[in-house]
Parts: sequence; structure tokens; C-alpha cells
Amino acid sequence: METVSGLTKSGYRNNKTEFVNRTPKIPFFLNLGLRIIGLFLHVKLRVASRFPYMEAYKTLRKILRQNEFTSYGRAHHFSEVLQSDTPGELFMSYQRAVRPNDYEKLRPLVERQKSGERDVLLTGSPIMYATTSGTTGKPKWIPISRSYLHTLYHRMSEHWLYIFVRQRPRAFGGHILQIVGKDVEGYAPDGTIYGSVSGMLVKEIPHILRKRYTAPAEVMNISDSQTRNYVIMTLALQWEDLTFWATANPSTIVELLNTVDERLEQMADDIEKGVFSVEIEPRLLDIIAPYLHSNPKRANHLRELKKRYATISPKDYFPYLQVLSTWKCGNAKIYIEKFIDRFNWRQTLYTELGYIATECRFGHPINSSSESVLFPQYHYYEFVDEQELDMPNKHFLQLSELEHGRRYCVYITTNCGLYRYNMNDIVEVGGRYINTPTVHFISKVNGIVSLTGEKLYEAQFIRAVHQVAEMYNMSVPFFVGFANAETSAYDFYFEFGGKSEKQGEQMLDLLTREVDAKLQQINIEYESKRNSMRLKEPTGHILQPNAYTRFKELCLKDGFRDGQFKFNLLMQDAYRQGLFNQIVKG
Repeated sequence: METVSGLTKSGYRNNKTEFVNRTPKIPFFLNLGLRIIGLFLHVKLRVASRFPYMEAYKTLRKILRQNEFTSYGRAHHFSEVLQSDTPGELFMSYQRAVRPNDYEKLRPLVERQKSGERDVLLTGSPIMYATTSGTTGKPKWIPISRSYLHTLYHRMSEHWLYIFVRQRPRAFGGHILQIVGKDVEGYAPDGTIYGSVSGMLVKEIPHILRKRYTAPAEVMNISDSQTRNYVIMTLALQWEDLTFWATANPSTIVELLNTVDERLEQMADDIEKGVFSVEIEPRLLDIIAPYLHSNPKRANHLRELKKRYATISPKDYFPYLQVLSTWKCGNAKIYIEKFIDRFNWRQTLYTELGYIATECRFGHPINSSSESVLFPQYHYYEFVDEQELDMPNKHFLQLSELEHGRRYCVYITTNCGLYRYNMNDIVEVGGRYINTPTVHFISKVNGIVSLTGEKLYEAQFIRAVHQVAEMYNMSVPFFVGFANAETSAYDFYFEFGGKSEKQGEQMLDLLTREVDAKLQQINIEYESKRNSMRLKEPTGHILQPNAYTRFKELCLKDGFRDGQFKFNLLMQDAYRQGLFNQIVKG
């Protein structure tokens, strides 16, 4: 292969490093620093959590005062609202002045900001926009201020790290694999960047921690998803002492493990030579390639593992992994099941990443449960009981008023220009942290589908498929359902791994029929609508192998963002259903 100044056509040849088989040490000074910073933030959270009602009052008043003289603040009489003397009066005045919002109501104001106008939704101008997909097909641009990024996000991240150090002292003793979004995807008309908040934060992490990362943030800028997955895992596999792995979506874990299963030999060759055998865009090569080191001993160790086991797993090639952190709630469970047996859970702590969205970082767990502790000192929260979602006059509840075990839709007010913003998230209330309720994510509100009034929940559909598959000992690697308004029926899509065409058709007929029956047992409204024939018999479809990956690739080609790629397993969405129709077995 032709070489120019040490740079090959497909990679950069680094200095040879030796493979070391050792248990990572406890990083005393790093842990001490994280504990000192984190303990201060932890005490502040405990104090705020003692009196959530008064903390909500102080937080809302602070947000309104910060943005009192913006265009939005003037139009909605923030000055008058701030004249309220008591918490109850302030909450009621705010509700009267500001009606509940969705993004489309705010979009014209965001567009004014993007063109350079100041003091529109927030005081001054955003330093960046976090982007995510919108319900109309146009992306949502969420404004992020300097204080919001450097104060709120940084402080919550520091507290998050403190929790891990407290639970697993060796969590940062080895290398770190953290997968985030692109920090810069482009620029608004006024030159303000838009991209991923997580990508921006990674670049600003202290050097003592950042030097332990297996890859630079720029690895997420590799345009081809398969190449990106290959590079991420090659850079990680060269280190046996990987101790921390975090990524929001567990489906990413599935994809990365599949990449290792399929291409380990190629990865071992690259690790041996310190050269990437895949094509990386030249603009990224100089940044990424120095992270890959020539390590023949580690390469040989990986080959030995491949010979020893039919399928090697993270418990084999990352034997010292201390922490794995992803989303665990909602429909994430279907992906978790695909790798749950491949880690050593006696050693590795598997934690919920926390209730995080592009619009807001609400909170995270402080122990091994999946319940997120909300930070009442940073955001103002309102909630509507799930039973009232279709009511014209909803009752908005304060954080302190939530009841254990009940489900609510979340509305958020931030100091970055979101006011009484409907997250369209259903959360369930768990226990209390001090006096503040904790929550965990259940589904998007649009995870509740209704063609004829049946209100079928995504969780009910998932449970029905799992129960039927277990009853008949079926392997269903992937499935998804769509409500079809044209036929007044549901379309069920199933993937059956390694089955013949005849076997697949037999399984399809049985699974479709039995899932329909199970849903009638689970949901009395679904049963009523099926019995009255207002809801027609569902139709089943067989998907091609690796359906999820195929679907994701179609979405990425159509402009979806990889870092935030997610969707419900039960939808009423003609566009997404059309994509799945492209990967149905012919």
C-alpha cells in the first residue's frame, strides 16, 4: 500500500504499543476531584429536593426574571406574572399568561432568532441549537444559551460522573467508550452552530478524563454508518482495560456487537498493524487515525478468543468493564434483550442513563434503579394525568403533587426559551428522593395509537408479542406495528431469523392471529372494537433479515440524524410504514 509521510491510503500507522493484561487501578486523584465537585452538587440537590414546591416557585421566578424583557416575555406579560406574592399565585398567573406550547407554536420565534434577532425567546442569543426530528417533518431547533450549556448541563454531567465514582471506584480507571452525537452539523443563517449538546460537552471534558476516551468526538462525523460502527469498535477493542461504556440508545449496542461478530478478524488485523482497512473521509483521517495503535499482542489475543468461543462477547474482550449506561425504559427493553446475556453482570453495573431529551436534561438515577431524580432547581415542571390527555380543560399539577404509580404527561419550562412546552412524554412516578418524586420514561404520547377509540398502548403491543412468542417458543428478533387508517386495521411486521419461506408463513399466520387475540385480552376497548368489526382483522408481514438495521439505513439516507435515531414500536405513521414496506420479504 502506498505510504506518504506515514499516512497510508486507508489509515495512519502509529508507534507500536504493547498489549498489557492487567486489572485497572482505582484512579485516586481523578476520583478525588470528581468526588469533591460532585459532593457539592449532590448536597445542593438534596437541599432542593427537601422542599420541591418552594423550589419550583424559586426556579420559575428565576426563569421568568431572566427572560422578562424578551419578545416572548413582553407578549406574555412576564412582568405582571412576577408581581405574584405567593407560589400558588405565581403558578396560576403563569398558567393564565402562557398557554401550553408545542414546537410549531414556537417555530416562528426560533426562525427570527436563527436570522440573528436578539432577545426573542431568551435574553441575548443562543450559542448553539440542538436539533431533533419534528412531527411535521421539519427538524426542531432547540435554542441553547451559554449559561444553560456551561452551568446546567456541565453541572448535571459532573454530578452524573460523581454517582459512578461512588458506585464503582474503578469506573474511570481504564478506557472510556462514550458515543455521542455530532457536535457541529451546520450553521444557522446568522452563523450559530447547530448539532448535538452531548457532542459539545465531550469536547469540553477535562483533559485528565478525555485522554481516556477510545475515540475522538469527530468519529461521529463519519458519514457511512457501517464504517462508523467499525471504526468505533476497532478503536475500543484495542484496549482490554475498557471500564466505562455509555450510549443513549441500546439499539446502538446491538449494532456495535453485530459489527464485532461479523468483522472481528478484520479488526484484529487493523489493530496488529495500527492501520484502518476501511476508507475514512480525508478530513477526518488525521484526527481519528492517531487513536489506533499497532498492538500485535492484543490482536493475537482477540484471535485466540475467536477460536475459543463460537461467539465472543463483551464479557470476553472487555473483561474489566465496570459500568454500562444506556436508556433502559420504554421500548428500549426490546433491544436490551438482544445483548443481556453477553455481559458479566456480576462485575458490570448496568444503569439507566436518565431522563434526557434534546429539549431538556431532566435528571438521572442516583443509584442502581431506573428511576430518575428530577433536578427541581434547574427546570420548572408541570404534569397532566394520563387520564386527562383528551380532556379540553386539563388540570396541571406541580412536581410535589405527583402520586406514586400514576402516569403523567410532562410539560417543561427552561431558561432557554421553552415555556410550558409539551414533551409528549408519558412518565410513571416511582419512589421519592427526599421529598421529590422520581420518574421513569414509559413512552411518547404518540406511542398510544387509536383508530376507532381503542387507545392501544405500545407497551401492550410489546407485551402481547413477547407472551405469544414465548408461548410458542418462537424467535422474533424484531417487530413493529402500524395503525392503518385506510384499512381501519393494524399491520404487524415480524422478523423471523433463519426460517424457510414456508416456516415463516406458518409462523406469521399464527403470530398475527395470537397477538390479535392477546391484545383483546389486554385491552378491553381493542376487544370491543374488534368484536364490532369497527376495527378490522390485522395483517401480518414478514421482514427481511436485519430489518432494524435496514430500516435505520433507509432513514439515514433520508436525512435522519444517527445520534438521535429512535422510534416507537407501535405507530400511526404512513411515512415510516412505507419504509418498512420496502424491506418486507418479496
